[in-house]
Amino acid sequence: MLSESIEPREDSRSSDRSLVSDLGGLIVSVVAALAVAGVAALSSSAAIEGWYAASEKTIWTPPNEVFGPIWGLLYTMMAVAAWLVWRQPISSSRYVALGLYAGQLAMTAAWTPLFFVGYDLVGGLGLWVALVWIVLLDFVVLTTVVRFWAVSKVGAVLMLPYWMWLLFATALNASIAVMNS
Repeated sequence: MLSESIEPREDSRSSDRSLVSDLGGLIVSVVAALAVAGVAALSSSAAIEGWYAASEKTIWTPPNEVFGPIWGLLYTMMAVAAWLVWRQPISSSRYVALGLYAGQLAMTAAWTPLFFVGYDLVGGLGLWVALVWIVLLDFVVLTTVVRFWAVSKVGAVLMLPYWMWLLFATALNASIAVMNS
């Protein structure tokens, strides 16, 4: 296991890095995160007005209008967190952290269609499949936070609100699956 120093490290890419490449990296990170947000919006919009609107939900389910702004803020924070990790010196820890980030981003993109479209296709079973998926995602995101911590503590802290919201989303998924299966 690699030990990471908390001291500032010399960047092996510093001579190659410029403001343009740093901003380019940030833009790529934000675009990737917002692309996932776009997939979520496209795959959920019909269901939100359809089966989801008519489904039974717990009293602590937030109004639909809250989800968009919260997810938008969380995706932006995730993008900045990944960018902060990307800016660190090249290392195996950095590669692992960014690989986990990419994996959790792909899993996040898949959860929304699993939940919303899955219910349309197979009914309550789709909600249970989405629940298993989001529980796995909870662990992948937690692992990502831990791996980010070794590379960029600020990046790890920026991921924590996403993980907490994801745990809340997991509880919502579970309650909707129980109440509508």
